[in-house]
Amino acid sequence: MDALLATIPSPDRGVWYLGPLPLRAYALCIIAGIIVAIWWGERRWVERGGIKGEVTDIAVWAVPFGLVGGRLYHVITDNQKYFGPGKNPLAALEIWNGGLGIWGAIALGAVGAWIGCRRKGIPLPAMADALAPGIVVAQAIGRLGNYFNQELYGGDTTLPWGLEIYRRVTPEGREDALAGIAIDHTPIQVVHPTFLYELLWNLGVALLIVWADRKFRLGHGRVFALYVAGYTAGRFWIELMRTDEATLILGTRVNVFVSALVFFGAIAYFVIARSRGEREDVAALRGTTEVPGEPQVAAEEAAEDKSVTEDGSEGDVAEKDKKNSPESVKPE
Repeated sequence: MDALLATIPSPDRGVWYLGPLPLRAYALCIIAGIIVAIWWGERRWVERGGIKGEVTDIAVWAVPFGLVGGRLYHVITDNQKYFGPGKNPLAALEIWNGGLGIWGAIALGAVGAWIGCRRKGIPLPAMADALAPGIVVAQAIGRLGNYFNQELYGGDTTLPWGLEIYRRVTPEGREDALAGIAIDHTPIQVVHPTFLYELLWNLGVALLIVWADRKFRLGHGRVFALYVAGYTAGRFWIELMRTDEATLILGTRVNVFVSALVFFGAIAYFVIARSRGEREDVAALRGTTEVPGEPQVAAEEAAEDKSVTEDGSEGDVAEKDKKNSPESVKPE
């Protein structure tokens, strides 16, 4: 009894209804994370010389691509949940029931961000650096959705922060961990809350990359690379603790291998990108790119320096300046 009193209780449900409309905690957490990532990314982008509103413009491309990529990765790596005898392939579209792979979300989200940056004339590495802390905090917020869904936990534990797992049932009495409600709050398991471990780790990564960015003025995608390396380092050991169903390679969860490969790739980029020098000046880079609704400062200044225009007016001014110069005045 004393051990149970010290454990973490789970929510009795993950879905509430406003009439026929379901409010799913998982979806709300994902939305909240996206909002935080955009808000913080916007502030960091402006501080680095960008224009307010551009992060939102990029998010219009990155977020849908990221959601599709995250779902695709989940369905591919956990295909046994949706395909095969007795399975419903259409369930692969039910994103509201959980199941987003961060690897696919980041990969395809980066494609969307690249498209948006190309359209705006923005260097993708600079934008990625601005967004990195917000993205990892968004991941932390998204992990709260796993808490409400009673998913992504580890093995049994007697530690005081063990998570209580309840049996959830529908009104018809059918057991349903996602859509059901826990009537009896006697735990059927007390487990490692690996979603909580990852949540806390992600917040630590956010603090690390913000500190490193300020101290060393990282640029050229190095902040993003540090975020990826930090996240995957934590995901590696946390993934080894999880006991939920997953695709295995040589008896090991596939995400363990992916974490290791992505970690070394991120470290390699971080080291190589150092040769590009200090943080890029976003405002200076913008001078060579046309942005709708914004003046082309560098181009206009270059045009003003010309001594001759089509109507000859600038040429007249230049000629007058030449006549009035000391070299043009003859001694009397």
